[in-house]
Amino acid sequence: MKALVFHTFGGPEVLALQEIPEPLLQAGTVKVRTRAIGLNYADIYRRRGNYHLVGEPPYILGYEGAGVVEEVAPDVEGIQVGDRVGFADVPHANAELVLVPADRVIKLPEGISYEDAAAVLLQGLTAQYLVNDSYAVKQGEEVLVHAAAGGVGQLLIQLCKARGAKVVGLTSSPEKRDAALAAGADEVFLYNTDWVSGVLNWSAGAGIDVAYDSVGSTLMDSFKAVRIKGTVVFFGMAGGDPAPVDPRMLMDTSKTLTGGDLWNHITSAEERSRRGNALFADMLGGRLRLSEPRTFSLADGAEAHRYLESRASTGKILLIP
Repeated sequence: MKALVFHTFGGPEVLALQEIPEPLLQAGTVKVRTRAIGLNYADIYRRRGNYHLVGEPPYILGYEGAGVVEEVAPDVEGIQVGDRVGFADVPHANAELVLVPADRVIKLPEGISYEDAAAVLLQGLTAQYLVNDSYAVKQGEEVLVHAAAGGVGQLLIQLCKARGAKVVGLTSSPEKRDAALAAGADEVFLYNTDWVSGVLNWSAGAGIDVAYDSVGSTLMDSFKAVRIKGTVVFFGMAGGDPAPVDPRMLMDTSKTLTGGDLWNHITSAEERSRRGNALFADMLGGRLRLSEPRTFSLADGAEAHRYLESRASTGKILLIP
């Protein structure tokens, strides 16, 4: 089979499409022929060597994709050859064939394409737990979404709007501002402006109810933008490490800081299936719309990495085997 591999850490140029042996079917797994693969910024970190990788080169990136089941281990029940499936946390996804643990398989309903699944699962499940578990957004509340034109950001906007909330977004360029507004944001400010004052004025000076911060370095400004007894949900560090938070500030303002990580919320096959089906139902019901993904062939994976690193992208990037 062909796979996008690298032997040393570095820039996009270390990636190359090579012929390697197929993965061997193991107990409790199925073999999936991928039709679409999601590219995420974590793949950039792993390629650079920022994240620890297990094993020896050649390394294969990718944790998210969708395709058709080609083989099923004898001990696996409920999954058949030919099933259309997706997955969101399975290593070595940048390949034509991927070995997927059966408890991580999410079956795709009619109406959800391979491209839809690969574009939405990781980011969609993240947005879903953020608005349901980290902070349960309610009708009439005011919500701040950082990186509002990104994959998670656009989905967060839509899920919050579906709950009847008002949403203000933050982006880095006028083009990305337009993308966030198209996703349904009520207002969008640029990071290179005094956006804290803009958000406070937008909320009539009281501050917003909750800020979803995936940038990290903006954390203290997020606290300035939320109201007394408001909440900041910290779930990413795209802009660098956050400054330390003084617990006395939390006490004095009655504000709440909570962290978020998807894998603390999806801890069983049943939970994965339930949340995945709810996500697909939102898509099929029109409550969640995906922006058109940017697609690259798997052979052009290095170019896809360059595009993602350029920060010019809005929405999802897919690799097509």
